[in-house]
Amino acid sequence: MNEQNDSFFREILKDAPNNLNVLLVYFAKEMDKVSASEKDIAQFERNKQNRNIFFQVAEEKSFVEEVRSADVIYFHGGKTLKLLEILKKVHGLKELLIGKVVAGESAGAYVLSSVFYSKSANGLYRGLGLVPVKLICHYVGLNEDKLVDNPELETLLLPDYHYKVY
Repeated sequence: MNEQNDSFFREILKDAPNNLNVLLVYFAKEMDKVSASEKDIAQFERNKQNRNIFFQVAEEKSFVEEVRSADVIYFHGGKTLKLLEILKKVHGLKELLIGKVVAGESAGAYVLSSVFYSKSANGLYRGLGLVPVKLICHYVGLNEDKLVDNPELETLLLPDYHYKVY
């Protein structure tokens, strides 16, 4: 749990109903999903106000049904290319997310973007294009020059604990 993330989690829940289902997506995590879910649940609980939140950890085999029943889909960070590979297999993902609150952290944000530069994967990649931006997460003043293509897209440089709503 991190106090610096409180505003991010409050923003996710801002327009949520009093009783809501949150789908936690850890497809990008290599291991220790239990610890990650405990931290994320604690962060949501800390910022929920008077809401009743029901959490579910996503499974690849039932992901489509889980998305349909969720109010909020939270894509956790981890291995971006692994998450991207899994989500590209989901037919009609964009349509499934309509009307939902969708949030991404690190790898989760990368896959939602149109183009991203990943320092850990050492390259420029195409995301799913659900958010029309060129993105660098964990921005520390480096690698901005990697995003020179696609001038029609907004460039989004996000230092740790920063976010933008679309």
